[in-house]
Amino acid sequence: MSEELTPENPETEEAEPVKQRKNGLYPGVSDELAASMKSGWADTELHGLEPIAQAAHTADRRAALSARFPGERLVIPAGRLKTRSNDTEYAFRASTEYAYLTGDQTQDGVLVLEPKGDGHEATVYLLPRSDRENGEFWLDGQGELWVGRRHSLTEAEKLLGIPAKDVRELPAALAEATGPVRNVRGHDAGIEAALTDKVTAERDEELRVFVSEARLVKDAFEIAELQKACDITARGFEDVVKVLDKAEATSERYIEGTFFLRARIEGNDIGYGSICAAGPHATTLHWVRNDGAVRSGELLLLDAGVETNDLYTADVTRTLPINGTFTPLQRKIYDAVYEAQEAGIAAVKPGAGFRDFHDAAQRVLTEKLVEWGLFGDRTVDEVLELGLQRRWTLHGTGHMLGMDVHDCAAARTESYVNGTLEPGVCLTVEPGLYFQADDLTVPEEYRGIGVRIEDDILVTEDGNRNLSDKLPRQADEVEAWMARLKG
Repeated sequence: MSEELTPENPETEEAEPVKQRKNGLYPGVSDELAASMKSGWADTELHGLEPIAQAAHTADRRAALSARFPGERLVIPAGRLKTRSNDTEYAFRASTEYAYLTGDQTQDGVLVLEPKGDGHEATVYLLPRSDRENGEFWLDGQGELWVGRRHSLTEAEKLLGIPAKDVRELPAALAEATGPVRNVRGHDAGIEAALTDKVTAERDEELRVFVSEARLVKDAFEIAELQKACDITARGFEDVVKVLDKAEATSERYIEGTFFLRARIEGNDIGYGSICAAGPHATTLHWVRNDGAVRSGELLLLDAGVETNDLYTADVTRTLPINGTFTPLQRKIYDAVYEAQEAGIAAVKPGAGFRDFHDAAQRVLTEKLVEWGLFGDRTVDEVLELGLQRRWTLHGTGHMLGMDVHDCAAARTESYVNGTLEPGVCLTVEPGLYFQADDLTVPEEYRGIGVRIEDDILVTEDGNRNLSDKLPRQADEVEAWMARLKG
């Protein structure tokens, strides 16, 4: 990784003396080199640009936001780079609120809705092209010769369908602003500092909650993106099955790397840390260390999802016999989870309560656990009333899905878990059974077995649609699918 020199102040029009990084190899920049770097560059402005695919949808989303907060200035930042170590940063991921309302994903961006008449005027504040006059483009660590070309403000306006201005002017403008202001907190400390005496935590939280609840029902663009994410994810699962022999020779990380390759080829990234849990690791709900052995005769619980280039993620789990064939006990446990998932999916429909699919799946799992004698003389209803099944079912049966893997998390309880399903809602249905390796309350042969099956379900006008149905779920179909892929 190369080392860059940094101007003292890259925002001034005149070149400033160069501050060398400690232990850098160049002592400075000669006047002749500085002059050379200012000239001889072709005009690279992009012309004839068309709006991005979701521009009309983001305009509708901003209109709904405007209607909810009339007469108030609304500030939604994308966020800034976060340091990973010393002078290296984590890959940037724009805040969900900002990306949802603009379609833009660039660091330091800020969407501002200024009250105007009966509505608002939207402006997106962005970093312009890096300056060639003061050397920023080749001397600054975020200059385009170091990290790549940024869109000009004119290009951004055409792509996003929103007027664009220089974000470096925004803090001063916000500091002088009058009237009510709301800000989505937690993404940009500079913006928060400029607004410190103009906002309250309660009012800012109301803004965040509204944007979260607006995402409960997906529009046509979002549904298409979620379908794309599920389709790519299915191909990633196929990739994994084809290389299970190599994973056996190495570790769970071979599985993690194989799926990640598909995510990066066809999408933006993985939507969350992949859970590649083989053997007893499958009983740890969020096993993301992925450093364990992959052994024939055991199960692999693979919970992974591809995030599309527009930041919508799938969230799919399959539990697979590593050698391609379930043992009788593995199949018994797997079939119980499959039956519970079928009951949960059947309960997803317009007008149903959000909790209904969870309750349906939990009842089936409890019936199985009672049938297997794990509760002594207690009835199914007694077990459910006391929540005793949770020793082995552990988690809720699903959650909202979208730009965040656990989408709409800031929504009010009455709108989310106590709410009613309607067409356009997308959620996961993911029951599981987990028998810990050290659980002395279950037969020894159960210990170390974990099974989860998860699909992404869209509520439709007449029921639901399984967006991830390209991956088999029924045990015989899973075995046949694996045999076909392994050749």
